[in-house]
Amino acid sequence: MKAQIYNIKAEKVGEIALPKEIFDTKISEKLISQAIRVYLANQRSSYAKAKTRSEVAGTRQKVWAQKGTGRARHGNRTAPIFVGGGSALGPDGLQNYKLNLNKKMKVVALNSILTKFAKDKKIIIIDSFDDLSPKTKDGIKLITGLKSSDEVLSKSSKVGIITTETLSVTKRAFRNIPKTNLLSLKSLNVYDLSNQNFLIFSKKALDTLSK
Repeated sequence: MKAQIYNIKAEKVGEIALPKEIFDTKISEKLISQAIRVYLANQRSSYAKAKTRSEVAGTRQKVWAQKGTGRARHGNRTAPIFVGGGSALGPDGLQNYKLNLNKKMKVVALNSILTKFAKDKKIIIIDSFDDLSPKTKDGIKLITGLKSSDEVLSKSSKVGIITTETLSVTKRAFRNIPKTNLLSLKSLNVYDLSNQNFLIFSKKALDTLSK
């Protein structure tokens, strides 16, 4: 599996063999789906909260006498059985939605989705972003130039740019370009990758990923 290498002038300067252990593995759609579900669940917070009978406002006086009325015996009107009473089994605001995926499964899921990009010819490499100007117009110029050189990229609406870390230069150059997302190798995950149509790696990021 190979990918084309370009410079920041969008000129093709060669090609590189992608590591087989990452970009040529067995694809597990089930693990990709599971990794996305775990990621989204771990972003969720518990906001729902219902008051119990001890928290609702109201008198604590017994509603009627225990005996002699012919009616069922009750305590006060904050009981869940009465309108305006507390909730018996409502959410308490402490719900835990956290899910876990072990390290091996995370690696397989990440390799699976990267393999899908590689097999669909949706990966290119930039040799270096070091000389890139921190201006949006230069970021647009680079993306436009790459789209004119790569047919698959030209048909892709969402582009993910992956670097070893989010540098201020690349951030300023691409942050205002619609549907162009900066992804750091340190926080790379299946969910973010699944929201991209095409990936642009820096050469340094690819080397780091291989190691």
